[in-house]
Amino acid sequence: MPTLRLSMSEPADDLLSSDPLALLIGMLLDQQVPMEKAFVGPYVLRERLGHDLDARELAELPAERVAELFSERPAIHRFPGSMAGRVQALCKHLVEHYDGRAEAVWVDAETGAELVRRLEALPGFGAAKARIFLALLGKQYGVQPEGWREAAGGYGDADAHRSVADVVDADSLSLVREYKRQAKQAAKEG
Repeated sequence: MPTLRLSMSEPADDLLSSDPLALLIGMLLDQQVPMEKAFVGPYVLRERLGHDLDARELAELPAERVAELFSERPAIHRFPGSMAGRVQALCKHLVEHYDGRAEAVWVDAETGAELVRRLEALPGFGAAKARIFLALLGKQYGVQPEGWREAAGGYGDADAHRSVADVVDADSLSLVREYKRQAKQAAKEG
């Protein structure tokens, strides 16, 4: 089992390390909020449910109930209603295509290109998020189908500090934040 350090909260990171659905949900939530808040979200959701996360259950719950779980204070995300809907859509996709098993998205992928296509098909995952998640799977989760680094693009580079895929502790998080700050500054100047 990998030891992820994405939320900087030990119980939340333990959940991310052991529960593929939690990891997928955390990645989905990783937008327009600090990374740590996004990746602590699955732990908060599990605590509010009172039991382990289950894609089938989340897919079948009334949308209003999922929104309530996300909106309860403190809210799981800056946009709790829309993110509750995205998480539910992700879970419905997992039930429909992968028998509700998040890890089934990647466990039998033979190539990085195949895996990135599967990830891009997930609700809430665009091209960049799919490549970042592939890099995270390859670098930290041990999922390394043939050609995974190439399929992940620059996010797959060894010794890079570009994304959540490269965060293993507070120091690497600082390096990733600095990279993003510089990239944003260059885009403004460009």
